[in-house]
This record gives sequence, structure tokens and C-alpha cells, in this order.
Amino acid sequence: MIRVLVSCSRISSGSTRKIHNSSRLLDFWEPKRSGYPEVHDIVKKEEKDLSLLGRLKAGCRDIKEEGSLFMTEMRDGFKLYQTEILPDSEEILFKFDGTEDCRNKWKVTCDSDYNEGFSTAKLDFTLSGTGLFHGELNPRLPKDGTIGKAGYCNITTVTKRKSFKRKTTYSLDPYNSVILRVRGDGRCYMLNLLQKGMLDITWYRNYNYFMYTTGGPYWQHIKIPFSKFVYSSKGGVLDDQRPLPPNMVTHFGITLGDKNHGPFKLEIDYIGVCYDATLFEDCAYEMIDMTKS
Repeated sequence: MIRVLVSCSRISSGSTRKIHNSSRLLDFWEPKRSGYPEVHDIVKKEEKDLSLLGRLKAGCRDIKEEGSLFMTEMRDGFKLYQTEILPDSEEILFKFDGTEDCRNKWKVTCDSDYNEGFSTAKLDFTLSGTGLFHGELNPRLPKDGTIGKAGYCNITTVTKRKSFKRKTTYSLDPYNSVILRVRGDGRCYMLNLLQKGMLDITWYRNYNYFMYTTGGPYWQHIKIPFSKFVYSSKGGVLDDQRPLPPNMVTHFGITLGDKNHGPFKLEIDYIGVCYDATLFEDCAYEMIDMTKS
């Protein structure tokens, strides 16, 4: 959404010039202000209540930690040798071990959070050191005459940031598959790889693929190639299918929306990536060149 640089206040005879209501005039883009509120950034309540001086002191305390992280990033950027990736070797991105760092990486949402349904969801951690995504899915529609679909629960990672709170993406370039170790309840979930860019045209871009669980006491090791992910926007599959860009993924997420009313439970050990040397395709679906149509 491009911001107009000229004030839109009206000037007429006998009236005074009003102050523009734009927060900044030098920005060429503005944050998301429509649709669902942003829920992927965790802000502690005590930080909201701090005064200006308190925020300044808190910022000074973070300089040492952020500076150390910045030096680590600089050192990794000047590596002389490229990291060797062995076939079928797994790199764990998210380990559901119940630590504070793990809890702060995930956010739980459902339709009832936005007064669009009656589903409930929670993310807890078991004593054995795994995550438990559970709740109740309810596809019943609110009687307001505006909501046409209801019944979804999901967990999504918060915004990934580098040093000094700069937004960044996940670097998945050497790999070609997503792996999960889960224990489900027999229901079908959906794995989401989101691409929330700076401009509003990228807010709803994501790649999805189904994740079928068998139920029972046994763990499943699920491997999904990048080429199998379906390119979609706002819940609809796009005709212009394209390969998943491994260096533009900003969020990971898991969604349940199978329209079956009842409780659900998905136990998660870890989510990672791997390189499968037997995979050669970039996209498993027909790609239509929209410029020639």
C-alpha cells in the first residue's frame, strides 16, 4: 500500500490547515492495517507498560546480547568453506522441548479468537519433552449473517529476526524436503510455509501440503518434498503454480480445518529439513505462463 506524501487536509476560506494523520511521510510502504490483526509478534505486557526512560534502559540492556548476535552473523558470513550437506541428513529447525525459547517461537490461533467461530486450541508440552497441539474443532457458523465458513485451528511461528530485531527469512537453499516427527489422531492436517513480505501483495502468499496422520501409539516420520507444496493465496489454489523459493520462507505453520466437529490432538517432536538426493523436480504441478495467456 503506497502512502501519499502530500497531506490530504482541506484548505478553505476561513478554515485552518489540519494536521495529517499519517504517522510518517517518508515511508513508501505502511504496515498491515486490514484483515486479521498481526499475531505473530510477541510483545511482553511488562514491556508495553514501561515508560520512555524504562524502555531506554531495557534497550541498553539488550545491546550486549544483540551485539554478540551481530558478531556471530558477521563471522558466519565470512566462512571460507561452504557447509557440506550429506544426503538424508536432517537439520532440526524447531524442537518442541518445552523450553522458554521454544514457547516464544509459536503462536496459537483459531476462529474464536476473531469472533468467527467456536473452535478452541492450545499448545502444551508433555513431560516427555514434546509439544501437544490440541483442542476442539467446531465448524458451527456464528449467527451474524456474514461468516460463510468456520472451523479452523493453527499454530504458526512468530516473525524470525536477526540481530537488532531485523526481520529475516529461513535459509533452506541446500535442502529440498521438510520432515516432521509427529504422533496424530488420524485426522488430516495441513503444513504451511508462508511468505509474508513487506508489501501488502505478499501478505497472503503461502505454500501448503496435506499431512495425514495414522493415529495410535506409534510415531510417524513424515517427509514432504518442496516440489509437492501447492502455491495458494487466501485459501485458494492459484492457477499460476510456481516452485517454492527456499530462501523466502518467513513462517512455518500447521492448520486443522477438516470440518469434522470434535476434539483433536497432534503431538510434535520436531520439524526440520533434509536433502534427498533422489529428488530432481522443482515443481510437481503444471506451471502456466500467465504472460502468454
